[in-house]
Amino acid sequence: MKAYSYFCSTRIEMGVGKSKELPALLQSLGGGSSILLVSDPGVIRAGLVAPIQAALEGAGYRVSLFDQLSQNPRDTECLEGATRFRDASADMVVAIGGGSAMDTGKAIALCGPNGGTPADYADGRLAYENIAPIICVPTTAGTGSEVTRSSVITESTTHRKMTLKHAALRPTLAVLDPALTYSVPASVTAATGVDALVHAIEGYTCKVTNPISQALGAKAMKTIVSALPLAYADGQNEAARHAMLEGSLLAGLCFGSADVAAVHCLAEALGGMYDTPHGIANSVFLPHVLRFNAKENVTMHADLARYMGFAVDADTNEQAVDKLIAGIAEWTAGLQIPKLSDLPGVKEEDFPRIVELSMKNGSTPSNVRTISAEDYLRILEEAYRA
Repeated sequence: MKAYSYFCSTRIEMGVGKSKELPALLQSLGGGSSILLVSDPGVIRAGLVAPIQAALEGAGYRVSLFDQLSQNPRDTECLEGATRFRDASADMVVAIGGGSAMDTGKAIALCGPNGGTPADYADGRLAYENIAPIICVPTTAGTGSEVTRSSVITESTTHRKMTLKHAALRPTLAVLDPALTYSVPASVTAATGVDALVHAIEGYTCKVTNPISQALGAKAMKTIVSALPLAYADGQNEAARHAMLEGSLLAGLCFGSADVAAVHCLAEALGGMYDTPHGIANSVFLPHVLRFNAKENVTMHADLARYMGFAVDADTNEQAVDKLIAGIAEWTAGLQIPKLSDLPGVKEEDFPRIVELSMKNGSTPSNVRTISAEDYLRILEEAYRA
């Protein structure tokens, strides 16, 4: 029996209309009156930020807006945000958006009060301390960043995706309002939803998992596989949107005290190289990594197939694993997720660099099956030929 720990200090508020309660929720927490509001241009254009900003200002908060974000946030953007944080004499960061806004918000809350660059923290040169309160309001059902201790940032000079990871990066408050996800385009719904599923799968299977993470992951898998096709087909399906936001939350809680693994390592390398949306990058590698990993623990992967409804109890474990791999491929195809060979910019001559970045990823050692550079290359080639 192995020892483990599980920790989540984030206060979670879930329900339709919860975002309208943000001023009152912040007042109940205390902690200052000046806010740096972090969001991205698409969320702002969708009209999701203005009502919240107006409500905060109406409640007496001084609000500065920072929106210079990319879909794969860069260290340079975080540093610009940190400067804005200091210039505004901000007390806290409120991030409204998907993973890019929330991860950038975390990095700003770290670098704003303390200085330094994201790499200084990711590489251990500076300590995680004196971090400003972080409040997250997700507008997509995908990253689970509203409850995790992680922030993934691209280093502009090397294309390396760095993971800032510390318990102090967990948001103080997460406000989940399914109504904010109704306008998310179908393609983004699909990509972010697959990201959430991979969080649940890898948080459940990785070497540093624990029984709490596995319980959360099992529920998240079942929820996401059922709800995502419905939300993808009809963005106004309130029940499906609520289920997806809840599934993403559970998946975030699953891996947030465990880790991700090889699918994410490849996906983050791809995103750093080509700016590929993270959920799409996860999707193209998922069935191929599952096939590789299942050889390490057939029973565990058969359980995944049953949680997701791809297999039944009467199936042997070997049959269940086959159905898992086939079922995942068919499920993502139904969401019109492109294949690796169809993604812009991807070239076979870049595979050695993708492998190098994947091997350097801090989550590679967490993969349930020990994975080498040669293994990563074979998975890349297999995914490219699929």
